[in-house]
Amino acid sequence: MCGIIGIVGDDDVTPRLLDGLRRLEYRGYDSAGIATDHDGVIDRRRAAGKLDNLARVLAAEPLPGKTGIAHTRWATHGAPTEDNAHPHATGEVAVVHNGIIENFKPLRDELIARGRLFTSQTDTEVVAHLISEQVEAGVDPVEAVRLTLKRLHGAFALAILFRSRPDLLIGARLGSPLVVGHGDGETYLGSDALALAPLTQRIAYLEEGDWVVATRDGVQVYDRDDQPVERAVTISGASGAMISKGNHRHYMLKEIYEQPIVVAQTLRSYVRRLEGEIAMPAADFDLTAVNRVTIVACGTSFYAGMVAKYWFEQFARVPVDIDVASEFRYREPVLEPGGLALFISQSGETADTLAALRHARQAGQTIAVVVNVPTSTMAREADLLLPTHAGPEIGVASTKAFTCQLAVLAAFAANLARAKGRLSDEEERRIVRHLSEAPAALNAALAYDEAIEAVAAQIVNARDVLYLGRGPDYPLALEGALKLKEISYIHAEGYAAGEMKHGPIALIDESVPVVVIAPSGPLFDKTVSNMQEVQARGGRVILISDYDGVEQAGENCLATLTMPKVHPLIAPLVYAVPVQLLAYHVAVAKGTDVDQPRNLAKSVTVE
Repeated sequence: MCGIIGIVGDDDVTPRLLDGLRRLEYRGYDSAGIATDHDGVIDRRRAAGKLDNLARVLAAEPLPGKTGIAHTRWATHGAPTEDNAHPHATGEVAVVHNGIIENFKPLRDELIARGRLFTSQTDTEVVAHLISEQVEAGVDPVEAVRLTLKRLHGAFALAILFRSRPDLLIGARLGSPLVVGHGDGETYLGSDALALAPLTQRIAYLEEGDWVVATRDGVQVYDRDDQPVERAVTISGASGAMISKGNHRHYMLKEIYEQPIVVAQTLRSYVRRLEGEIAMPAADFDLTAVNRVTIVACGTSFYAGMVAKYWFEQFARVPVDIDVASEFRYREPVLEPGGLALFISQSGETADTLAALRHARQAGQTIAVVVNVPTSTMAREADLLLPTHAGPEIGVASTKAFTCQLAVLAAFAANLARAKGRLSDEEERRIVRHLSEAPAALNAALAYDEAIEAVAAQIVNARDVLYLGRGPDYPLALEGALKLKEISYIHAEGYAAGEMKHGPIALIDESVPVVVIAPSGPLFDKTVSNMQEVQARGGRVILISDYDGVEQAGENCLATLTMPKVHPLIAPLVYAVPVQLLAYHVAVAKGTDVDQPRNLAKSVTVE
């Protein structure tokens, strides 16, 4: 959520700051703003809504300056209005902030009692006033920030601009990511490397508790104890081409169509096709000693974990617990010695999941992470890093990250089974063969895009939609319902097909489309039986199956979608395509903002 970019340089920064904000749009936002230091004055331009609104403000009122900060805001404290948009400023400082200042209320009360005037409802404004109060009293800006950071509780990434020091930016991070970019006579701050891609490839990632003093000549990083430290400079590899939509109408559609390629890229890191072997990264711990796996994730990543639970228990015969990250710590889970805690996150910065990771670490668990950003905080704190190779995912509704997570998790489950002596050489070769078939099967599923678009017309006017599945297709039902909710704003729920008769069947009537995910296989007959219960009550069924399944059970359906016939192992990857495309086409037909749905953020960095 939210996005930060800052530049201290020798040329006008506003056009580049605006371009950087556009690169951060994928994170989700509802207002935006820029502040610069020019001729001894801090000046701002802000606007509610999309960046085009801010661009119009800037066209009418240009904003000169060679040092500046910019922000896209996803509202936490205060409505998404211009007054609440960042940057927040006093006469002396301007601040942009990702995260939440948990103790802002007592700090605000204290500042108001001393005569400070607040103009927003945000928690961020207290930071501006705390720093400004000291600067106005003659304290050096660097010292003023150092003292202020000690008073803040919560999660934050900050970038701070000073009227009296046009050559200075200060950044800080605690629980929310911030990177430093090194340029030629310029220095940059950003929420991620993608925001800085056109400016520099030389990136340093701040560690938890770090703060940084940035000038045109370079940076000095301090740790949480205010000791000078060095942070390694790496080459980010991010580029402008990575966030192009190409010939596609939306990023989401582009990313759906990228899945055969990125799943193939991901699998190349985890399987040796010719040898028929799983090839995982070397672990610094004994996999044979793992006696329980605890999977923790949020949203779509949680549903990937639900599928993985089937695989770990089926292949490795290791018991698996799975938790929504936001609930994990608060139920006080029993974490026994010998446990592996597996965390799944697209960004590697999700606040709930990161907090759960640290809780599991304190409880003595070995930590494995599946992430799409190998330089993220979770990746750096893991004992075993299992990167996906999906590339940047710009659409807020996750698609290619999900299927790449599934590919990694399937390989990891097989690897654990082999380590535990539960997998013969022949079984391993068979799993490798089936995983290697996934990219081609995904490509075959994409060939049904037009048929899926036609089916979307049966859903577009619905108020409620139900999704049903059994076994690993149950998480796919949950994921399909989530996708539809996220981008079309139609109420949708996913259910285990066998649970319909235990309550949800009361919702069935002719106005409720029911999407049934039922590839032919061991659970097909049971799922069809539940589907027929729906049809007997007037439910309008959309069956997603393969040719055999559609031939056997598709006669009385409102519509059918025929997928390629695949092994049950890779069915969750392949059947992700039709539920993604169905949600996409419904949203397009409804005219919603597919890539940036309302109220949602790509990377949720607050709890």
